[in-house]
Amino acid sequence: MPVAQPNFQGSNINLVKQHNLQAILLNLLSEPVLSRVQLARRLNLSNTTITNLIAELIEQGIVSERESAPAENGEQRPVGRPRIDICLNPDARFAVGVHIGVGVFRVGIANLRDQLLLNRMYEFDRKLPAEQVLAQIVAGVETVIQESGVEREHILGVGIGASGLVDFSTGENLLAPNLNWRNVPMRTYFQAGLGLPVVVDNNVRAMAIGEAYFGAGRGVSSLAFVYGRTGVGAGLVLDGRVFRGSSTGAGEIGHTVMLLRGGDPCHCGNSGCLETLVSEPAILRQAERIAGQKPAGLLARTLQERQDISSTERIFLAARQGDPDALRLLHESAYYLGMALANVVNLFNPELILLGGMFSQGQDLFIQPTLETVRQMSFGGLGEKVRLQPATFGWKAGVSGAAALALMQFFYQPE
Repeated sequence: MPVAQPNFQGSNINLVKQHNLQAILLNLLSEPVLSRVQLARRLNLSNTTITNLIAELIEQGIVSERESAPAENGEQRPVGRPRIDICLNPDARFAVGVHIGVGVFRVGIANLRDQLLLNRMYEFDRKLPAEQVLAQIVAGVETVIQESGVEREHILGVGIGASGLVDFSTGENLLAPNLNWRNVPMRTYFQAGLGLPVVVDNNVRAMAIGEAYFGAGRGVSSLAFVYGRTGVGAGLVLDGRVFRGSSTGAGEIGHTVMLLRGGDPCHCGNSGCLETLVSEPAILRQAERIAGQKPAGLLARTLQERQDISSTERIFLAARQGDPDALRLLHESAYYLGMALANVVNLFNPELILLGGMFSQGQDLFIQPTLETVRQMSFGGLGEKVRLQPATFGWKAGVSGAAALALMQFFYQPE
């Protein structure tokens, strides 16, 4: 078998201008206001080159000029011509984000700072064939675009965050066990149905992109985003780029085998996966078993009586009210989550780990015991340096992440 050769490629001079424009936009994304001189220094470009590039962006309406504001510390403005700053016009372009969950999808439209103008949630029957669900999503996207009032020519494209294994290069959803989908050509379908550029990725990787560029991960060199709901997934952003591995599977932390024997069966076909221990269905299943054994206990009463909140919130409520069984259940879940995250720390050594979904919703119950396990089980004190905190976007994480996926792919950092 021949040895794979390294791929050394030259740089096309025609791409240099596009690269420099993207560098300007990424700098203006990270800092709202910069002068031409500051941009020239940061990018190591001449003032003339920066001036010409800025002129092009102004002509397109993407950036604008404004007179520099007085210093906040009360210092006098320098004598002479006032400095002119450059700032991004966030509403110059927009992206559509679609988050596909289990039995539900969200559609939103966001500006260049990933601020949602409008978003809608739709439910679908999990038993429907994938093509019928995709048709519902197309209709939902068209509705949101129409309701937003955004002109179609100002929409950069559509980002799709999909559950399961996604081939980023082809836009195909290869396997979504919780939906029973296989080999669904999402990008092809949505591009044909919407007439817009489309990018598709795993939904948790999309959320990680949203956090890295628009949320708590801004300015962080490496982060891991872990999302728990019906399943458990992770997204990794290393040195400003999302890590997708050799093909499609990077981040499937939910299918890390935690119990070698005696574990519950998982949708993926294995048993004892992390998902069978710390996902919403797994925690609810364990809580109901405890409630059946102790029908007079606080956990059982809360599960029965509080029909106004979700089942997960009922378990959290019982724990917050001091129920020992609920607390023990969640601490055990946090222990297994911490074990899995310790492996992430040992492999990738992220600066920051963000918890989203159910873990963020119950942050007061999960973060501290999870962090203790990470620090105890990580190699060589690596866990002492990592920060663990809730994600930024809450329930909007999926749709904001999908919009961020489109913003990066079609505007800030095209691949």
